[in-house]
Amino acid sequence: MADNARAKRLADLIREVVAQKLQRGIKDPRLGSHVTITDTRVTGDLREATVFYTVYGDDEERNEAAAGLESAKGILRSEVGRAAGVKFTPTLTFVMDALPDTARNIEDLLDKARQSDEKVREASAGAKYAGEADPYRKPDEDDETDDTTE
Repeated sequence: MADNARAKRLADLIREVVAQKLQRGIKDPRLGSHVTITDTRVTGDLREATVFYTVYGDDEERNEAAAGLESAKGILRSEVGRAAGVKFTPTLTFVMDALPDTARNIEDLLDKARQSDEKVREASAGAKYAGEADPYRKPDEDDETDDTTE
């Protein structure tokens, strides 16, 4: 089993090689400049690599990019093997990165929370306390409830 530092270095190399090859070497129109490699992870035995990517566009462009990456998998793997110089070139698996969608969802939820907070702030603008402003007893106040024993 390889150490984690070696797996990290190989993952970084795979990310760079795949990104450069997609940018300059592959002439597939489905893989235009709208595909971005975001992360790469390699298993501990250096046999499998997962490449995460995002696609700028709608669902149709995402599906086309997935098909283009699947068809270019062999070319990309041979290029990684040439650059890495390892005994066994890891198999490449391409996975759509959900990070942009998750970030967009979180931003929408935060906007809703801000709007809700603003409504509560507007509703409580002229409100007053139901009792006293400070409901806690002070040490200097007389405690009349303790003198009830006769």
